[in-house]
Amino acid sequence: MKSSDIRSRFLKFFEKRGHVIIPSASLVTPDSKGVTNSTLFNTAGMQPLIPYLLGEPHPQGTRLADVQKCLRTVDFDGIGDNTHATFFEMLGNWSLGDYFKKEAINWSYEFLTDKSEGLGLDPKRLHVTVFEGDDVAPRDEEAAKIWQEIFDKNKIEGNRIFYLPAENNWWQAGDNGPCGPDSEMFYDVLNKFNGRGLTHEEFVKADDVRDVLEVWNDVFMQYAKVDGKIVGKLPKPSVDTGAGLERLLMTLQGVDNIYDTDLHMTAMNKIKELSKNWNLKSARIVADHIRSSIFLIGDGVIPSNTDRGYILRRLLRKAIVNANGMQMAEFTLKELVSIYAEVYKEIYPNIAEKLEIIKNEINLEEERFRKTLEKGLKEFEKGTDAFVLFSSYGFPIELTLELAKEKGIKIDVDKFNEEFKKHQELSRTGAEQKFKGGLADANDPMVIKYHTATHLLHQALHIVLGDGVGQKGSNITPERLRFDFSYDSKMTDEQKKNVEEIVNEQIKKALPVNQVLMPRVEAEKTGARHFFGEKYGDEISIYYIGDTLENAFSKEFCGGPHVKNTSELAGPEGKAMFKIQKEEASSQGVRRIKGVLQ
Repeated sequence: MKSSDIRSRFLKFFEKRGHVIIPSASLVTPDSKGVTNSTLFNTAGMQPLIPYLLGEPHPQGTRLADVQKCLRTVDFDGIGDNTHATFFEMLGNWSLGDYFKKEAINWSYEFLTDKSEGLGLDPKRLHVTVFEGDDVAPRDEEAAKIWQEIFDKNKIEGNRIFYLPAENNWWQAGDNGPCGPDSEMFYDVLNKFNGRGLTHEEFVKADDVRDVLEVWNDVFMQYAKVDGKIVGKLPKPSVDTGAGLERLLMTLQGVDNIYDTDLHMTAMNKIKELSKNWNLKSARIVADHIRSSIFLIGDGVIPSNTDRGYILRRLLRKAIVNANGMQMAEFTLKELVSIYAEVYKEIYPNIAEKLEIIKNEINLEEERFRKTLEKGLKEFEKGTDAFVLFSSYGFPIELTLELAKEKGIKIDVDKFNEEFKKHQELSRTGAEQKFKGGLADANDPMVIKYHTATHLLHQALHIVLGDGVGQKGSNITPERLRFDFSYDSKMTDEQKKNVEEIVNEQIKKALPVNQVLMPRVEAEKTGARHFFGEKYGDEISIYYIGDTLENAFSKEFCGGPHVKNTSELAGPEGKAMFKIQKEEASSQGVRRIKGVLQ
């Protein structure tokens, strides 16, 4: 089966059993939902659904299924082996207080083994694990009993069920949120045990040496955790069931690594074709990191030195270093974008739609890095400080550590972390100032007008340049506005003209400017623009320009002040209009606009 076949069969199987198919959420998480520790990306299939697993009603019902994009960096150093990946997909079916263990386990078995509707795996090569219990929660006898009934009914002999501790069979999304025991399914891919049952010791060893491979997992959300402690049972137990697509592909395509599956095979062949000094591990790193970068850029992330942008930069720069080592020609990494767009065109068409944007971002980052790569390598040879290599030459600490390991050099990581923390604090302080609006005098009538004009400008830039635009700073005086935003190219005259026309159109429409106060969790659901990762209070002020919050032209977290109506920006005679005086580079990847009402 191809990857598209597995996704299709999975979704059809659970749709037939009453599940509504929902689209994948973005890789980029909305910050501070109040139920999990803030994470930069969706790292598991269940993460976007945490509020609903905790009891909030989902608008599409209690039975859902999806294929969710995920990205993890915890296994970053393991990339290049057979199974680790930064980007991956999770197939998931969900019961939100609906069915529980019996249905979930039976459907899992049915989908894995049924030849007509499922994956057609040999049930005699299947083994399962359940939670053995501890002082936190009891042994999961219920799940074990359901499995035994399935094996007995299908005349599958031998010991198939293994009790394992929490480190193997307990699932949680962090210190806060739903958690509970799970039951995992393992498959004897190479049929080493010829369909027989195993002793506990045999299974543990087989799992350790990968003679059996995990292909499915049923998580039973029974408990709630707050600050690392279980505080009780959930009022409506839920089920999070599913599997990693790549693992299933390895099993069904009879290969021992994810790079020989149809997801990566064409790209791997292309890397080999482009390399004069091909190396398997380096080729896998390039394939993994470029695929991950494609999906990050597709979801609006751009390279930078902080937060999500830093992860993207780290991925791209490590890919460039490994491509260099294989003597791939400069600026050929973008050729992999079209290959992955073709592979994923059915499930994620936005990659093909943003093809040129993604290629351009990868090229720009390669261009930036290559300008300093040679200098940085020379500085490294001189023994330059790791943070200087990061801040001045764009070397992620991981790259410096790898180079140091090769040469037997010790890097002071603690010192780097201390300097990096200072760097983050400066960034955060700057962001707090940006949120305050950068107003020179909040009582001056022209400053207030320019503040409202800045909101119109911000939205107009999103319309013309795309959602990769992010506010990076604002400074407003009675004479002009200044607005910094993330964007990697100089704006064309046509783009600047379009932005001006959009802003002036809203001024002519005489739109009301409204303020609403609401709880932070509700505010985040409105889609109002704000600084991701910032710590806001429990109550948020949103200023929106338009008749309603839902249909507003612009809406942002903001403390004000603003004019009452956009017509005020045109002045008493209604003639003043917005004009971009200057558009220029502010810093790497950041543009600056100076604008006036004239």
